Amino acid sequence: MEKIKMTTPIVEMDGDEMTRILWKMIKDHLLLPFIDLKTEYYDLGLEYRDQTNDQVTIDSANAAKKYKVAVKCATITPNAARVKEYNLKEMWKSPNGTIRAILDGTVFRAPIVVKGIEPCVKNWKKPITIARHAYGDVYKGSEMKIPGAGKVELVYTAEDGSETRELVHAFDGPGIVQGMHNINKSIESFARSCFNYALDTKQDLWFATKDTISKKYDHTFKDIFQEIFEKEYEEKFSKAGITYFYTLIDDAVARVMKSEGGYIWACKNYDGDVMSDMVSSAFGSLAMMTSVLVSPDGDYEYEAAHGTVQRHYYKHLKGEETSTNSVATIFAWTGALRKRGELDGNKELQAFADRLEKATIDTIESGEMTKDLALITTNPNPVVLNSEDFIKAIAKRLQ
Repeated sequence: MEKIKMTTPIVEMDGDEMTRILWKMIKDHLLLPFIDLKTEYYDLGLEYRDQTNDQVTIDSANAAKKYKVAVKCATITPNAARVKEYNLKEMWKSPNGTIRAILDGTVFRAPIVVKGIEPCVKNWKKPITIARHAYGDVYKGSEMKIPGAGKVELVYTAEDGSETRELVHAFDGPGIVQGMHNINKSIESFARSCFNYALDTKQDLWFATKDTISKKYDHTFKDIFQEIFEKEYEEKFSKAGITYFYTLIDDAVARVMKSEGGYIWACKNYDGDVMSDMVSSAFGSLAMMTSVLVSPDGDYEYEAAHGTVQRHYYKHLKGEETSTNSVATIFAWTGALRKRGELDGNKELQAFADRLEKATIDTIESGEMTKDLALITTNPNPVVLNSEDFIKAIAKRLQ
């Protein structure tokens, strides 16, 4: 069989631990036999990030801007224990955070729906995509413990030296305080990424904040979304037959629980962090969740929504068998290959991505699956496969 040709490379960002093992298996069994795979490779494994003082992460993000499409393996964000374990020079930042900042991107996460893995919320029939703003708020917050009585103020000093002050709280005893920020430019990028993705995927877009309580901070998000929608997207949405809808975050949660799904729910940074885990868990598993970072310039970086599966990796190192779910990592590859095919007008590559996704879903629906899915499936006789045999079962169907 002649392999599918590629004209432009995909940026390939390798990762850590068990997902790195799966990464190689996926390439060996599901990609290389069928595609003349062109990638620009970056090793984002923790050892090499340490060796390059994290320059490799910056280089990979800039390559994603150049080639427009990237696929990323899960990576370790080191804590103190990891610094010791890997003998690191320092506690390097999250690669995802670095890449998000360079691409100025928004993260879109959606569950992979499979018959036999039923959502906990019985009326959810279609995937719910969470769009998470990836800059600022509590993630860039400044915090202080207040030792005793005194006042805390927000102070803005303009370039001309003039000051504006706002009282936060007059403390009569110990307490805590947090200052957080966002910037209009980032919120505008977030809004455009959401509107573009809704048009791309022909889905309605919901956006929710708490503007009734946060009359300046959250209200600014609401206003920017509304202004950009009316100026740039209202007509496009109308032509595409989709809608944009704003509501309060508590109202959105209530509506989401009663809905059947099938839309994009845009959230501020923290809300998106929490709600994407709720949605993925309620749909079945974090290993059954796609994740794509989309920049307002149309750069796409696909990855799995989960971590490096550390526990399975330690078992693997001891020579023990693992049954690790590779579906989200497979779908990161299919997402990137399909987008590369779209941008290059390569129909064969797009069709291959569709076939690989179908082969993956058909394998699970036929009863062959990894242990995590076997524990929650309604399929009466699941066959539990180890990590490699599951990938080989998909390859057999793909043949």
